[in-house]
Amino acid sequence: MPTRTGPAPVLAPALAPALALAALFGSGAAAGAEEPLSAIDWLSQSVAVPAPLPGSGGYEPAIAAGAAPEDIAVTVLDGPSPDATGLLAPQVTGLPQALWGLGRTGEIVALIRAERIETLPALQALLTTLMLAEADPPADAGGRGTLLLARIDELLDVGALEQAAALLDAAGSAKPELFRRSFDVALLTGTEDRACAQMRGNPDLAPTFPARIFCLARSGDWNAAALTLRTAQALGFVTEEEDALLSRFLDPELYEGDPPLAKPARPSPLVWRMLEAVGEPLPTNTLPLAFAQADLRDTAGWKSQIEAAERLARTGAIAPNRLLGIYTDRKPAASGGVWDRVADVQALDAALAAGDAQKVAQILPGAWDRMVAAELEVPFAILFAAPLGKLALPAPVSALAFRIALLSPGYQAAAEARKPADTTEGFLIGLARGTADGTAPDSLGRAIAPAFRNPSPGLDAQALLQDGRIGEAILLAVDQIGAGLRGDLPLVTQGLSLLRAVGLEDAARRTALEMMLLERRG
Repeated sequence: MPTRTGPAPVLAPALAPALALAALFGSGAAAGAEEPLSAIDWLSQSVAVPAPLPGSGGYEPAIAAGAAPEDIAVTVLDGPSPDATGLLAPQVTGLPQALWGLGRTGEIVALIRAERIETLPALQALLTTLMLAEADPPADAGGRGTLLLARIDELLDVGALEQAAALLDAAGSAKPELFRRSFDVALLTGTEDRACAQMRGNPDLAPTFPARIFCLARSGDWNAAALTLRTAQALGFVTEEEDALLSRFLDPELYEGDPPLAKPARPSPLVWRMLEAVGEPLPTNTLPLAFAQADLRDTAGWKSQIEAAERLARTGAIAPNRLLGIYTDRKPAASGGVWDRVADVQALDAALAAGDAQKVAQILPGAWDRMVAAELEVPFAILFAAPLGKLALPAPVSALAFRIALLSPGYQAAAEARKPADTTEGFLIGLARGTADGTAPDSLGRAIAPAFRNPSPGLDAQALLQDGRIGEAILLAVDQIGAGLRGDLPLVTQGLSLLRAVGLEDAARRTALEMMLLERRG
């Protein structure tokens, strides 16, 4: 650290961190900031990440193109790799410890980051399990943590902030790239004070000016926050937009009567949180799914909580029981849209608790139709299939209850107890048993059946399996099934066959049932 002389020590408590950060920016961090630090473009630039020194083992070191042959894998021989971090042991997931086999990190990361549209609930649950799985790192991981970051980003993309936070805690969020994600999770879940304390306690994390100013204000040190902002203004290290927002954040009364700030098209969690603090909140329904978690806080209105919970339940980011808890928090004071779903769920829940089969038969069809329209069939099935199965319902409603049960974890037991009423039910029962007996009712069923009668993964899949690249095989199967639902039906056969080939029989059956029962055909 350079030695300072003159009167500067008088201001040292507030200015020292700011000037140190300015020195960091001036020495090269600004250049690094020109490139995105994450595949997710909404992450806050909460810490400055200087370019790694040669041989420093930085998280994502730059490697010159052509510097080494492609078939050379580099790995760390001493010390744990960040990429091995996981929350679910192989005994829990059923996946092997050597999940990635001979795979290359870059190829695995590309598969994880592939865009997926309307992934079936069973496949989304499988993807989440894969992201949380404890496994040996790829041979070329090199201790950089690139695969870990991709897994965390996939969880953030589907709004699974609690799972991402747990994975970050397991990894230890001391590295700048990890802390950025941890900081944003904290901002969206209302635990920012803990993140700010971590930032203050770790000198290796160089906070950017907006992040430091925010944290100083959160800690109650408004004078230091204001002084840091003036330093940033003088040094030109905040944009006009950041300056306007930070100034209003620190002294909102000064701007009373002024027109609202311009709304950013893609706010970071830090910007979103400060806009909320100055009384200009942005609705989360048009923002990335992770922002919906902010509306689960007690500070949000009930309608906002319901809508956020529904968005998150669709991807499995929150448990169905949490959705039910929000649905039943109070009585709806209006009707139409979300309120009709709330009323239906409350009425059905009460009728089931009372064991009133007649009332359930009256409510269930309409409630189901509304859940189908909201694409919440699987959370609904998880919540209500078991109690529905205990009631003697009239024929039309019992058939509906059976289909609902096929979308629940108890699908096989429901199939074993059911005498098929027609050929379609017979085929569904065969899928639940893993045999695909009976006549397929449509072209999709005819694509599904061979995966259970005579499974045949494609040549690409077989090559992955030969190299022990089970994780990549699972990702390939998910993408094949997605493409199959959009019209390339042979890929449905290959994808389901591949899931069964890697031992994921339950996932294959549940996926097949969802394909037949849900309207998710592209």
